[in-house]
Amino acid sequence: MSHDDETLAVYDAQAQAYAEMVAREVTPGLPRFISGLPDGARVLDLGCGPGQCAVEMAAHGLSVAATDASVEMVALARAQGVAAQVAVFAALTEQAQYDGVWANFSLLHMAKSDLPDVLARIHAALVPNGLFHIGMKLGTGEHRDTIGRFYAHYSEDELLQHLTTAGFTPDHVEHGEGTGLDGSLSRWILVQSHG
Repeated sequence: MSHDDETLAVYDAQAQAYAEMVAREVTPGLPRFISGLPDGARVLDLGCGPGQCAVEMAAHGLSVAATDASVEMVALARAQGVAAQVAVFAALTEQAQYDGVWANFSLLHMAKSDLPDVLARIHAALVPNGLFHIGMKLGTGEHRDTIGRFYAHYSEDELLQHLTTAGFTPDHVEHGEGTGLDGSLSRWILVQSHG
């Protein structure tokens, strides 16, 4: 699958509301990701949304490529000066191109059966020992939220197993909780790994 039309329709319709929501928040994990990269590193923001993280990374001197499957999200990112492109996760075919890949609460919108393939693509796109950040929601199973978005939830052990199977070495795990676009409170996990 790697993308879900109903989920994309929600993000296209609510892109501005989502952008306003994330603009009010400090992005967990972003300072650690930025500080773990060399000066001028080339990074990919995979599922960039309205581009707030890409803007922050660029402000710290990183060279940022960005993709999102939502046309409206890409338009918002471009309006902030982000060189964003419309693309689904399965379109990632670069080899050893990025010092870092940032996938913050984006890969949770695809079926669990598709995660191994996309993680393998990310691993291949990174330079040796490149840095990978992933943010996911904790839980079990797959379902839609109250506004129609598809979610795959993972336990910590399950996510770490996927990462190590794909060739990553997880070296930092962080937990937290937050309120999403649908108004519900959920627990999340961030994992920073090296390829």
